[in-house]
Amino acid sequence: MLKQLLICFAVACGTAQADSTSLQRLGDRTAQLGWEAVGRLELAGNGFCTGTLIERDLVLTAAHCVYDNRAGHLHPADQVLFRAGLRDGQSIAERKGLQIVAHPGYTPGQGLTAQNARHDVALIRLQSPVSTTDADPFVLHGAAPAGSVVSVASYGRGRADAVSRQRQCNLLNSSRDLMLFDCDITFGSSGAPVFAQSGSRGRILSVISGFITRDGTRQAVGMALPARVSELKAMLRRAPVAAPDRRIKRVQIGDGRSGTGAKFIRPGG
Repeated sequence: MLKQLLICFAVACGTAQADSTSLQRLGDRTAQLGWEAVGRLELAGNGFCTGTLIERDLVLTAAHCVYDNRAGHLHPADQVLFRAGLRDGQSIAERKGLQIVAHPGYTPGQGLTAQNARHDVALIRLQSPVSTTDADPFVLHGAAPAGSVVSVASYGRGRADAVSRQRQCNLLNSSRDLMLFDCDITFGSSGAPVFAQSGSRGRILSVISGFITRDGTRQAVGMALPARVSELKAMLRRAPVAAPDRRIKRVQIGDGRSGTGAKFIRPGG
């Protein structure tokens, strides 16, 4: 499965890159400021991924995260919970899903192929919006050349209870809507946003689909986003779903549920 993916990046060897920084756990409110829109996505009791608000009621993640691979279909939307800014069991806000769309170019159960990695994108519409005073959504970035410095924010195995940020890693190569990074990701980091710096705030360049091991080094795989996300938004518009007629509890810091016992989703499904 990985052979065709590696072929796409055959020219990556020798790409100039800056030194990467280590992961920093955003374990207090001050460190977390500006990153509240990144959250842990809990998936019907079947593990977790990372997701990011790109609109007040819209979460971006990887397509393989939203599938129940055992059953071969999408998780029920109301059994998916987005926990914005989760830190040590406390969330900035919590919302259940209302509607899920995964890109039709992604085929569940086939793992990390080049075709799947290019289309490993999903959107989750939430049952109610998250206030921008609680979590300010991120916008998308168009493209970046190989060698660009990027950053990543993710949950994952061994760091499930708070988002961790790598301030600097590298886009090693980009080809045919696929991207390869040297960022520090692990199981559970699926769907994590990769940021390109734009002005005073990062914009989402890609999301993590999975990783490959090359020359003994783990390298993260992502995809170009703008066209994929536009297609998914069009799917949502064509099949609107009404929000349930009930009050959605707004969870503030100190009201979050316990974050223990979480399982992670393996990158690439």
